[in-house]
Amino acid sequence: MTAQKFPQIFIRVDSSIRDAIACIDGGGKGIALIVDSEQRLVGTVSDGDVRRAMLAGENLDTGVQVLLDAKQSGPYAKPITASIHTPPEEVLALMQEYVISQVPLLDEEGRVVEVALMEEMLPQQPAPLQAVIMAGGEGLRLRPLTEDMPKPMLPVGDRPLMELVIEQLRNSGIEQINVSTRYLGDKIKSHFGNGAALGVNLNYVTEDRPLGTAGALALMKRLDTPMLVINGDILTRLDFRAMLAFHHKHQAEMTVAVRQYDLQVPYGVVDCNGPFVKEVREKPSYRFFVNAGIYLLEPGVVSSIPNGEHYDMTDLIQLLLDEGRTVANFAIMEYWLDIGKHDDYVKAQDDVKNGRFKP
Repeated sequence: MTAQKFPQIFIRVDSSIRDAIACIDGGGKGIALIVDSEQRLVGTVSDGDVRRAMLAGENLDTGVQVLLDAKQSGPYAKPITASIHTPPEEVLALMQEYVISQVPLLDEEGRVVEVALMEEMLPQQPAPLQAVIMAGGEGLRLRPLTEDMPKPMLPVGDRPLMELVIEQLRNSGIEQINVSTRYLGDKIKSHFGNGAALGVNLNYVTEDRPLGTAGALALMKRLDTPMLVINGDILTRLDFRAMLAFHHKHQAEMTVAVRQYDLQVPYGVVDCNGPFVKEVREKPSYRFFVNAGIYLLEPGVVSSIPNGEHYDMTDLIQLLLDEGRTVANFAIMEYWLDIGKHDDYVKAQDDVKNGRFKP
């Protein structure tokens, strides 16, 4: 593979963090390579670099030089690279030594010729976790589309939404998937069956009444591995293995995927002190992290969910926090869309049609 064959993972040093995100998400290699005009390697930006910057509140329109500067005090001040002539076993050993998944391979002039990927050098093992798809909601905001069709079965492109979710889980090495159903659940079961046609093993749990976004978990068989829970109306390319590694690194009992959300106030904001004006800010913008509907739970956490009661994930998060247990947040930089309203559904269709989301 020559450098010219994968320019989508190249960016220049004057690019923004937002450019790096688009590069990583679109390039499919989990890394963006900063190169000069001759395609000589200047630095690398990984998904982890971007997530740390997001959680630190960095503006995504800031230049990627900020990310390179942040690396100077760590073990990756300079990119970990190898010569294009390096034997594969030595490249793999380099990855294992530095705990990285990609190594740029350079020619004698320092130009990128190839990118070695651990996932291509080692057979992918099943991920050490099971997944739960919460697919019981009625999708009231999507009526009339959901009058006789459960929301997870709505077509996105030419396939049901939930099929895209299952495919994403399977491609991450997750083979055991539980599905929580209620509204028109038989249509989901009759379409997917035991999941064999999609290369997974599906088990179903049926709610006899609405149990909230977490209540159905108490009905499931207790597991001895972490549980990935995802709402059935989420379209994403989130790297679930990266989320699991983050979860373990921070020794969290629960990890919540979060998405950056910017709110632009369309008016001038007046700060007051009683009857007096302190400050006027013209159309300020506020940045938040919002719950993205994807969670990782340690096995013991599920026992905190009351059996047979309506219980939401937000209730569980607050309970864990009140008990002083560790809840981490994992910033999503990949494509993510919550299909809760008609506008969201239209956007999903358009993104698939125009290649912004590639299943």
